[in-house]
Amino acid sequence: MSNLTGWEQALERVGGRLWERWFPKEPVELVAALRRECDRQAVVCSENRVVVPNAYDVELAEHVHAELVGQGARVGQVLTDKLAQYGARRGYEWAGPLAVHVTTSRDVPNDRYRVTSKAMAHVSAVGFPSVSG
Repeated sequence: MSNLTGWEQALERVGGRLWERWFPKEPVELVAALRRECDRQAVVCSENRVVVPNAYDVELAEHVHAELVGQGARVGQVLTDKLAQYGARRGYEWAGPLAVHVTTSRDVPNDRYRVTSKAMAHVSAVGFPSVSG
């Protein structure tokens, strides 16, 4: 079993290096921002249960979105996979099916991206239903 874990960790490191090589600064920052949002919204329910939001919305400035999509990546799926791996390592329990929805926005605070999250019972990778409140 320990050999398998070692192989998995080695593959993850190689995958991370390839990710960083293919996609320069923004995707690495996006993964870090998703991790921070996940940690910030974590709710400790018991000693062995930590629940985190399952629906993440990543708003990208138009130029960042164009750059990432222009590289041929399925950005939302890649970010979802990275966040799922992170949550598994931390022992997090998702509030429902995990999805990262990527959109463009002209109103992002740092002219690059904004990450928000919420717990939703039914999510789709296609988009989030609007919630008035």
